[in-house]
Amino acid sequence: MYEQQDSLEFDYSGISLPLKQKVENLPQKPGVYMHKNADGDVIYVGKAKKLKNRVRSYFQSSRPHDGRIKSLVSKIVDLEVIVTDSEAEALILENTLIKKYRPKYNVMYRDDKSYPYICVTQGERPRIFPTRVVIKNGSKYYGPYDNAGLMYRMLEIIRESFNFCTCACSPKSIDQSKGIPRWHSCFNEYFNACSGDWEQERYQTAINRAIRLLNGRTEELIRELKEEMQMASQCLEFEQAAKIRDGIIGLQKYSEKMKMVLPDLIDRDVFAVYADMEENVACGVLFKIRQGKMMGKHSRIIKQIEGLTEADILQSFVEEYYTGSTAGIIPDEILISTELSDDGALFEYLISEKGKKVSIQVPKIGEKAQMIRLAQTNAKHTVGEFHLEKMKEETERIPHSVKALQRDLYLDRMPRRIECFDNSNFQGTDPVASMVCFVDGVPKKSEYKRFTIKTVEGPNDFASMAEIVTRRYSRVMQEKQHIPDLIIVDGGKGQLSSAVEALKEIGFYGQVPIIGLAKRLEEVFFPGKSDSIMLPKTSSGLKLIQRVRDEAHRFAITYHREKRSKRTFLTELEEIPGIGKVTSEKLLKAFGSVKQVQEASLEKLKETVGGKAAQAIQEYFGNSK
Repeated sequence: MYEQQDSLEFDYSGISLPLKQKVENLPQKPGVYMHKNADGDVIYVGKAKKLKNRVRSYFQSSRPHDGRIKSLVSKIVDLEVIVTDSEAEALILENTLIKKYRPKYNVMYRDDKSYPYICVTQGERPRIFPTRVVIKNGSKYYGPYDNAGLMYRMLEIIRESFNFCTCACSPKSIDQSKGIPRWHSCFNEYFNACSGDWEQERYQTAINRAIRLLNGRTEELIRELKEEMQMASQCLEFEQAAKIRDGIIGLQKYSEKMKMVLPDLIDRDVFAVYADMEENVACGVLFKIRQGKMMGKHSRIIKQIEGLTEADILQSFVEEYYTGSTAGIIPDEILISTELSDDGALFEYLISEKGKKVSIQVPKIGEKAQMIRLAQTNAKHTVGEFHLEKMKEETERIPHSVKALQRDLYLDRMPRRIECFDNSNFQGTDPVASMVCFVDGVPKKSEYKRFTIKTVEGPNDFASMAEIVTRRYSRVMQEKQHIPDLIIVDGGKGQLSSAVEALKEIGFYGQVPIIGLAKRLEEVFFPGKSDSIMLPKTSSGLKLIQRVRDEAHRFAITYHREKRSKRTFLTELEEIPGIGKVTSEKLLKAFGSVKQVQEASLEKLKETVGGKAAQAIQEYFGNSK
């Protein structure tokens, strides 16, 4: 893909000379590169088979880039690379650096610290216990479990089958005054037979069996325990044989509950993704199949997928799983929902970990394809749940004042987006109006609108209100813009009635509740009702609409003053012989004020309006030289 790059054209116009030299001197070796912005922050981490070719591709003028990559390239100020011995090493290092720096332009995974895991510690006497925190201290983590109940069931099987303690006790959990754990569920049950007192050989055997169970080797364990039980019986160790028998029964019950999904006994991992490009989020789902039975399901929400293909997303999900600390054993076969975009490094890594080639397939028909479709269905469902959770979080974040306003005005829906209108003029001159927008009780100034009244002559607030409401919501309907949850007009019955009639004429009335707020007594008027209502003075809902109204008034007054000031300047400039309205506006745009025009040199004026007009301006202000 990048072998012929020396003959290609590269655009380095947007980067510094030192960075260009750094890029051009990169080695053609595998490694990891880190793009940095002006603040020195790592904004992207990537891996490459040949560093120079890969990094140069970002600046290849003929190579099409999506908006995400263009934005990334525009912010690259510096570069750091780490050369590795192989693509597999680069893959592992890339994953580590992404988790360390969490770069803005890399695919981001939803934080999974709350997922339950089973931890197996290192050392001569490893411990097995449940946890929700993954610590990089050499321990092995199994999971994450989508369902905590499944994790606790697995721990119970380990206890029943191997008599091995799986409590989460640690020195910090010991009650120093009593010398016992603060949590007694395990302590009371295993007081007389805690595995902590076992001899090393027995302890290590139990640990090895627990790890094999966690890796899905259920049938092997059952066969092994049956042989051990027979030997104990032959040696007349009937009590020991009975304990082993109980363990076998526990394992058999667990094995029977595991769903047989494929007829053969091959260990498989099944990966699939579902992407919602409109919401910029995807979900990856993994089915762990061991000896033909479903061991468990793991899903991850994947964010920032703009500009990525389904193959890119799937590859990121698969690589992130296998290079993480919770991958478990590498299976014999991996099924994926679509071809990966660049699987070279992954192949190399899996072979190095497994010790032999791992088959990666994209099944199209049969039972394997059915498993892929099931995984995709689960992924789509998880994305739907994520959206519902997000909506719930947004609802819970709604300020109390917005909720209070809905209650006080008896509104059917939460007034999360409020649009408020106000007029401003001085003795009928320079009539203008404003619209401000509040979202969740906070001004959203990017949505503010200013209006110059066009169809009304003289001081007529009612007609002015009708005009701006008509213009605003006609455009909203034509362009299918987001409609508000509440419309407020500054004024009493008259302004409200004019706005209502305008909305009726354009067919918008009834889609959004509308109220009028009179200044004098802070009365709230509703359409069709002669009497106003008075909200409690202590209501946070009243304070919200007052704040919205005051902001609309401020915005309108500011615009009116700007218009009047500009008109005054224009009038003064238009008094100069040969200078009309168009030239006056041109001068003000170029110099900013009448004073700056007055002080401008003849040469500057000539550049703006020509020699004759420039001479007239200087003669008028008495500055002719």
